[in-house]
Amino acid sequence: MFKPEDLFDLSQTEHADLFKDCTYAWEALPKIKAYIASNLKPGLKNRCVGDAYIGEDVFIGEGTVVEDGVMIKGPAIIGRNCQIRHNAYFRDNVIVGDNCVVGNSCELKNSMLFNGAQVPHFNYVGDSILGHKVHLGAGVVLSNVKSTKGNILMLVDGKPHDTGLRKFGALIGDFAEIGCNAVLNPGSIVGRNSIIYPNVSWREVLPDNMIAKNKSPVDVVVLRPRED
Repeated sequence: MFKPEDLFDLSQTEHADLFKDCTYAWEALPKIKAYIASNLKPGLKNRCVGDAYIGEDVFIGEGTVVEDGVMIKGPAIIGRNCQIRHNAYFRDNVIVGDNCVVGNSCELKNSMLFNGAQVPHFNYVGDSILGHKVHLGAGVVLSNVKSTKGNILMLVDGKPHDTGLRKFGALIGDFAEIGCNAVLNPGSIVGRNSIIYPNVSWREVLPDNMIAKNKSPVDVVVLRPRED
């Protein structure tokens, strides 16, 4: 499930060429910068509500609304009919498809969103790719750098495989749902239609059509009156 077509419907992006010659989907991540440089034609066809900072190397499609306090440093390519909500922060090299949501206080860096992806509330998306109609719950973090030194390793055919990437957040397949305040550790891969429940700390690979959830018990005790 590491091939681009295993995770993503490549018809749901205008930027499928990013994955050309990629054996593994993560190989697209270091290509984002050069891809944008080769394909970017700066232009702002959006509507602003309030004051936003939009850099020179940015394209935004028709019907997209950019709200007050947004910063889009660029380079960035943003599609049509998106909602870029209050205080969203786009750092370098971001591709956003059509009909996407990037919400309040979300930060994106060197990442790609397929059409219909939603990053709506207090999310960090670094060095990651989100498939068609992926949804992140509030507070989800896609961590992109491991605490120890060295590149991100993935198990391929049961053997450690060096991705060549020091920074690699997550690849999230089409229609996957990530619950509130979940943390996806560096090099995480989530299959199509899978769900990660709230507050889960996930690492490595979750296959298609699976659910990952905590089993921690919750203590319920009697509420006792407090002494005055």
